[in-house]
Parts: sequence; C-alpha cells; structure tokens
Amino acid sequence: MNLLDLLIAPAHAQAAGAAPQGGGLGVLLMPIALIAIMYFLMIRPQMKKQKEHRAMLEKLAVGDEVITSGGIGGVVRSLGESFVTVEIADRVEIRVQKGAIVHVLPKGTLKAA
Repeated sequence: MNLLDLLIAPAHAQAAGAAPQGGGLGVLLMPIALIAIMYFLMIRPQMKKQKEHRAMLEKLAVGDEVITSGGIGGVVRSLGESFVTVEIADRVEIRVQKGAIVHVLPKGTLKAA
C-alpha cells in the first residue's frame, strides 16, 4: 500500500455504460424558453420605455417645465435639434442634450415649489 492511497482513493476502471437515451427535445427547448422569458421580462419593457421617452422629447415645446437627468428643474427657453436651453433661475440658462430631459412637469409646478 502506497502512502498516496490513504489520501486519494484509487480509481478503478468500469465498463462503459449505455448511451443516455432521450432528452434531445428538452435540451433544445430550454435555451429557446430562456430567450423568450428574457425578451418578455427585460427587452420588451425597455423598448417600450425608450419609445415613450422619444415621444415625450418630440412633444417638448418652449415654456415646458422639465427635470433633467441630473435633477435640475427648469423651463425650456429654446429648442435645437439635439440641445435644449433650460432656464433654471432668473437669467440663468444651461444647455443640455435633449436626451437628458427625463420628465416634463405640469405647468406651474416649479413656481409652486
């Protein structure tokens, strides 16, 4: 008996077993089911949210009260193709990208705050 036999059990050869039967269809359907679940739980809601955000940016007009992604609230003073000028205080204006506009607030919300 070798000292290594005490630490590691010796391996003994076995006769090859029969090949596993069936399971081919189940193995094929599992990845398809996972992709479908991922589509309906993650991808589709994100696409819907992006579509709503694009529609909100298209409706953006001068005078709208908005909140930016940085949390800055202000009134839209001018619109460009990709930039918006937002007045955040009297005679204080900043230019932000249109995509940075997160919410359009109801009129008078900022004055009430």
